[in-house]
Amino acid sequence: MTTNEQQLLAAAAITSFRLNGQFLAIAEELARPAGLTAAWWQVLGAVTTEPLPVAGIAREMGITRQSVQRIADLLVDKGLAEYRPNPAHRRAKLVAATDAGIAAVRRINPQHAVIAQRLVDELGYDKLAATVDALTELSTALDAITDPA
Repeated sequence: MTTNEQQLLAAAAITSFRLNGQFLAIAEELARPAGLTAAWWQVLGAVTTEPLPVAGIAREMGITRQSVQRIADLLVDKGLAEYRPNPAHRRAKLVAATDAGIAAVRRINPQHAVIAQRLVDELGYDKLAATVDALTELSTALDAITDPA
């Protein structure tokens, strides 16, 4: 027999899994015309304003360091990113977007704006903002109860 709390947790998880799939499908659709995949866009997006180490990108994105390393290597091979020395850590190089990488991300922006506006038209700006706040709060709470103290 499950408790109400377990049912809420399960519903939150299932809804989050569905949302993840929906966001990934939208991201793939947006990234494809720019010559990117959703995963490439995700990693490039993390380093368009400042270079970060692979571990930092992984933490920010909630994906494994190994996945980020594989994608960063591909992006470097394609000339969309580059490795730079990291003054804080000799062995953990920084990943930085190149001009070509930044241009690819910028090519996504017009259609990204269209999708964002369609979502605001559907939900309303305030409700979408409140949803983002609630999702952020949920993520923070999950971090608090799962991070080793």
